Amino acid sequence: MSTREHPPANSPLSAPTGIRSAEPAPATDGNAAPKIVAEGVLSSVLPDPRFDDGRRPVAWLHINAPGRGATPSARSWCSCGRDLFAAGQSRALALIDDHVRHRTACPQLASQEGKAA
Repeated sequence: MSTREHPPANSPLSAPTGIRSAEPAPATDGNAAPKIVAEGVLSSVLPDPRFDDGRRPVAWLHINAPGRGATPSARSWCSCGRDLFAAGQSRALALIDDHVRHRTACPQLASQEGKAA
């Protein structure tokens, strides 16, 4: 039986002689212009995710209504210093109504309303 020698399947025939910098591939339309971006890569400028438009939360109303057999609660907070908490259905509903009234009467919120327009 004779043995046949096969060259390695995926190996280069000769090893590179040193380090070279990568060169851009030519454009596919035949021009000599280099290809800058790989295909499928977005090249448009995306908006900065850390952009700050200056808006800040001024008044918060947090309502917790867990379901049957549990006590609902509400908390009203405002940057003017208001921080109220109510537990129980009737007190939480009263605090929600009071929070809505406060949003129309608070001097800090009234001055913020015209800035958005």
